[in-house]
Amino acid sequence: MKTRRFFGKGAAVVAASVLLSGFAVSAAQAQDAKALYDKHCLSCHGATGKGDGPAGKAMKPPLEGFAVSLKGKSDADIFKATKDGLKAPGKSPMPGYAKKLTDDEINALVKYMKELAAK
Repeated sequence: MKTRRFFGKGAAVVAASVLLSGFAVSAAQAQDAKALYDKHCLSCHGATGKGDGPAGKAMKPPLEGFAVSLKGKSDADIFKATKDGLKAPGKSPMPGYAKKLTDDEINALVKYMKELAAK
């Protein structure tokens, strides 16, 4: 019985460690996503994703904010646009980041952009 009880406590400690490490990874990924966003996206999309970055203000037509441009878009749609770029009639073009960012980095950016859109 003591062995089983000890194993139960050990399993709880392991589970707690895994859970806490997951939170640490998530926090680190969020920091990384913000750093990536600041480096590659902020100049056009602005700090809050409203399309009001220094370069974004000069674009004709002006950029839409993420709350509008991402509405109804799936993560896969946003990923593809970020990776491959966008050229749509009547919209300012966006370059693709396939050669500058990994898929994991783009996925982190997608999550971060959706967070900005929700604010």
